[in-house]
Amino acid sequence: MRTLILAAVASLVLCAPAQAQRLAGVRPDVASDEGGLWAVSDKTEGSARQSAELDRDPALNAYVRDVACKVARDHCADIRVYVMDRPFFNATMAPNGYTEVWSGTLLRAADEAQLAFVLGHEVSHFDRNHSLLSWRRKKSTSNAMMVLSAGVAVVGVAAASSATTYDGASSILDATRSLIDVVYLTGMASLFAYGRENESEADRLGLDRAAHAGYAPSAGTELWRAQMGETQASDFKRVRTSGTRTNIFASHPLDAERIAALQENLKSLPNTGETGRARHRAAIRPHLATWLRDDLRRRDFGQTLHLIGRLAADGEDLGVLNFYRGEAHRQRRGEGDLTSARDAYLAAAAYPDAPVAVWRELGDLRRKASDAAGAKAAYETYLAKASTAEDAWIVQDSLNSLTSGK
Repeated sequence: MRTLILAAVASLVLCAPAQAQRLAGVRPDVASDEGGLWAVSDKTEGSARQSAELDRDPALNAYVRDVACKVARDHCADIRVYVMDRPFFNATMAPNGYTEVWSGTLLRAADEAQLAFVLGHEVSHFDRNHSLLSWRRKKSTSNAMMVLSAGVAVVGVAAASSATTYDGASSILDATRSLIDVVYLTGMASLFAYGRENESEADRLGLDRAAHAGYAPSAGTELWRAQMGETQASDFKRVRTSGTRTNIFASHPLDAERIAALQENLKSLPNTGETGRARHRAAIRPHLATWLRDDLRRRDFGQTLHLIGRLAADGEDLGVLNFYRGEAHRQRRGEGDLTSARDAYLAAAAYPDAPVAVWRELGDLRRKASDAAGAKAAYETYLAKASTAEDAWIVQDSLNSLTSGK
């Protein structure tokens, strides 16, 4: 069930037309339907500030806000950016300028230019008042949308997560329930479900904003192609056949036709611009391990492995990336996965940024393979590097059992 009961003031009127383009720094009349949407957004923003999923790293937030301001231009002062630790590809900009960028998006943007395109896309929705147009359309066609007193009440707890491309099986929702406030998602999903025309316009305008901010205009098509590739890499047939969505709130799939339209738009833009790849990787590097661990909790290991492959293409952070490649194979446990996990852990161990857990996992795999000497060496390395770890006693017990021959 995807029912959203939106609360707005009793004096909401639906006859006032939505302006085609937003005026910077202007807040709507509280008695208008747009003012009602702003009130909803204000309340949701307040909840976001208190969310346990809010990433409070000042350097990361400053980086994302800087990119947002480059593409927002005159609207920079109107927007407030929040980075949320949620392992899905998503970014949204509410009618009041409250903006969320999820960690899954930062992981999947290969460079700053791709992030700029995503943010330019969202700024374009904001600038063109697409959320207001969408809300009015739903008001006029859906009996499920009712105007009540101020505030928001949401029912249908699982609805928003079921809108994402990553929910190929119910296990994904179960695995991510602790990561996502699904009540919040259900409400916001209804507000930000844009139609094909709005999404196409946001693509075109977002591309233009990113290009005029000095970014490589090809970034948009590269990102959308990558998302299509990740969808096809899913472990779940339902996901592979459902069509890629640009984010969990998008109302129509991302397809070849949409990419072709972006390619056509490129003809009117200069074929120059920076990618900002090094800056982007530097900004997300401190968070790679945490975000990849969260991504594994989605339980779509095919997609996670595809993502890791893209991240590893630059030849950087290979200790961390190979470790989580190993984790994906180990947790999936399909045919050949344990061998692939062992190979990935061995590859990770060759790099200085390898997590210390590499040696614990290598020890466990070698022990299961009856390689006592290899397991003993791996366990000893782990204990030498992490003698105060919480699980050190467990590893020591495993090592003792190898030494005693039990």
